[in-house]
Amino acid sequence: MSRVSIHGGRLIDPANAIDGVIDLHIEDGRVLAMGPAPDGFTAQRTLNAGGLIVCPGLVDLRAKLREPGQEHKGTIASETRAAAVGGITTLCCPPDTQPIIDTPAVARMIQERAASAGSARVVPQGALTQGLDGRHLSEMAALLGAGCCGVSNGRHPVANFQVMRRAFEYAASFDLTVFIHPEIHELANDGCAHEGAVASRLGLMGIPTAAETVAIAGILELIALVGVRAHFCLVSTARGAQLIARARHDGLQVTADVSAHHLHLSEYDLLDFDDRCHLHPPLRTQRDRDGLRHWLSQDGLDVICSDHQPHEADAKLAPFPSTASGLSALETLLPLSLRLVDEGLLSLQDMVARLTDRPARILGVTAGRLDPGMPADVCIFDPDMAWTVDAHSMASAGHHTPFMGWEMKGRAVYTLLGGRIVHECRS
Repeated sequence: MSRVSIHGGRLIDPANAIDGVIDLHIEDGRVLAMGPAPDGFTAQRTLNAGGLIVCPGLVDLRAKLREPGQEHKGTIASETRAAAVGGITTLCCPPDTQPIIDTPAVARMIQERAASAGSARVVPQGALTQGLDGRHLSEMAALLGAGCCGVSNGRHPVANFQVMRRAFEYAASFDLTVFIHPEIHELANDGCAHEGAVASRLGLMGIPTAAETVAIAGILELIALVGVRAHFCLVSTARGAQLIARARHDGLQVTADVSAHHLHLSEYDLLDFDDRCHLHPPLRTQRDRDGLRHWLSQDGLDVICSDHQPHEADAKLAPFPSTASGLSALETLLPLSLRLVDEGLLSLQDMVARLTDRPARILGVTAGRLDPGMPADVCIFDPDMAWTVDAHSMASAGHHTPFMGWEMKGRAVYTLLGGRIVHECRS
């Protein structure tokens, strides 16, 4: 039996409206109590959290782990280790692995490998359609039984709105959440940057705002028709966020997330053909970036996610349009979110909620809160610790990030998974 006490930290647990200097006591992998230690409790290890923030382990709604199928880019072991360094204890894995998560066997294999690695919990999304072909519905009930938190077709197109309607109806019958990446693929047209002044100047094929907003508008109508529980992933345009916020105001039960990098970068970061900024969805205009920040502060967007996509070095060694899109983002999720607090966009309590309780509720998992009896997944971070993003500070197998060389403020000092210390910052 293991016993851990965390003393002197500012405990922030938004799910329980707790914010104060309160001790936390853990026994046998679960939260035992807050405040004074219970009678007869003697800690085997005491962590001094004076001057630090103690909160539930962070929950990331979107992180590609590359295993199975692309282990040359990353593995479940390497990327969950990076998650622990970033204070993240629960990750949601999209279905586009190789093989695709369209059978219970693949879903269970991913969870078993994550459990074996022991650094973070991995919650898979099941495929909406078989092989993500966009035409034939997957066995959603079986995927739910295998531990999938919901279903998604990722960035693969669904053949038409009739197929999407049937998929939504099937998911609704099992109360499954559908995770939607809103994009009209014919409008995106294999673009690699936002369609605007910067793409025109650089001679890059652009992806117009309408590729996202037309998809959101149509899918919202279909959600209203069917009544399925739906979540929009990686909203990148101010207009798209506005459409979702309006639908929520009108009573539609939908949620949405935004990546941390879309809240800080814009199309102007591509000006030197920086392939680290080749992302999908693309970095949009400064007006879009500011609009996303506005709707996040107004609760039109629920969650901040990493959209972690590690790559091997060669994946970015080509002309910009031919490079692989994506970035390594697990270790920068917390400090980039803390910047929003420093800039007055979010309160610290609200920021913690966007990274803990809210994503956990969307996934429907037992995480993101510190009630007695809950698994003791805990992040203890120093909001003032300065560090530089470089190859030595990143545990991910992929080192491609637009933030390379940036000085960040805020880092996990301890990460506990089920009461075990899986990361300890020794710097």
